[in-house]
Amino acid sequence: MIEEITKSAKNAFNKTMNAPSKTKNDVLENIAKLLEEKREYVFTANREDLNNAKKLLEENKINQATYNRLKLDENKMRDMIKGLYDLIKLDDPVNNVIWTKELDKNLILKKVSTPIGIIGIIFEARPDCIIQISSLVIKSGNCAILKGGSESIETNKALFGIIRDALKKSNYPVDTINLVYTRDDVKEMLAYDKYIDLIIPRGSNSLVKYIKENTKIPVLGHASGICHIFIDESAEENEVNRIVIDAKTQYPSACNAVETILIHKNYPYKKSLKEALEKAGVKIIDNPESYSTEYGDKIVSFKTADSINEAIEHINKFGSGHTDSILSKNNENIEKFMNNVDSASVFANCSTRFSDGFRYGFGAEVGISTNKTHSRGPVGLEGLTIYKYKLYGSNNTVEDYVSGKKQFSHKML
Repeated sequence: MIEEITKSAKNAFNKTMNAPSKTKNDVLENIAKLLEEKREYVFTANREDLNNAKKLLEENKINQATYNRLKLDENKMRDMIKGLYDLIKLDDPVNNVIWTKELDKNLILKKVSTPIGIIGIIFEARPDCIIQISSLVIKSGNCAILKGGSESIETNKALFGIIRDALKKSNYPVDTINLVYTRDDVKEMLAYDKYIDLIIPRGSNSLVKYIKENTKIPVLGHASGICHIFIDESAEENEVNRIVIDAKTQYPSACNAVETILIHKNYPYKKSLKEALEKAGVKIIDNPESYSTEYGDKIVSFKTADSINEAIEHINKFGSGHTDSILSKNNENIEKFMNNVDSASVFANCSTRFSDGFRYGFGAEVGISTNKTHSRGPVGLEGLTIYKYKLYGSNNTVEDYVSGKKQFSHKML
């Protein structure tokens, strides 16, 4: 089955890679309209998944964080629909000239954005991912094979049906978006490096590790979200409490929720912060045995730092390169932190929860990458394109340059 799907997706890509912007935007608009029309149908499917997941939770087969991510409510539906319309407004990321260089007169080189191709995307639990991912894939001219978590299978089927209906309604290649269901499908996907150009996993450390160890296909993603907030001695009490509580409790199971609070030894309001967190239902662990734990719950580690340098050293040692923030009124310390913390997103005086494709204005995201090649941080439209070089000549030959008859100018235009 996977071989048939990958071949069909490859055939579809030959049509989508240069599809007109208007056609792609029509598909996105039709998805948004169908979501509005069929919202109750989607919610019914999600309730079935939640009922099944509740039994798994009671049997300790899934944790509370997984259960929380599974729920698709009115807020998430609203954000999905808004994300689609926001994405429509964004410029087409394909066939944009990144730069132009004159190699010689009548020999012009252009670096031009182009879709990646067939992308395998494997995600756990969160059913709203399927809309975010599919919309970005469509807008960027790519094709995708999706595998969602078994806990959200009914919701995934409902949303996938809506996407397929929108593709048909817009006369767009229906095999642009494909959905598979089993672990065996994933195993088979990972072997198809001939057809699949990129794998993006969204899920647990074990999922990402398994994928990286079992495929020759390039993998884009992050294994964990060990996010930090460093509270400098100059930070203000009320703002610290408000931001830290948001970063931990607004959505505790998110990968950009804070997991470790580093506090400067001279910060005078540590007791106040602890009281505020405890009031918000957060369990505090002072100096835990491991600083490499992603709690995904209302739990946070505390550690005192003698200096900003010690805080930066700690983050670069124990962090996952995801998102880290400093709370400070000292501009020199802020710049030191921003320049020396080696993470995909580094913030000053704001919650770590802002590291998100939707909040960055990308329309949505297929995931957050801690990679240092191709794409880093929230991966939106730009992260789903690569580039090609186009050379426009006029009967040119290399021999003229080897012999010295002609010289390269290498002039940026």
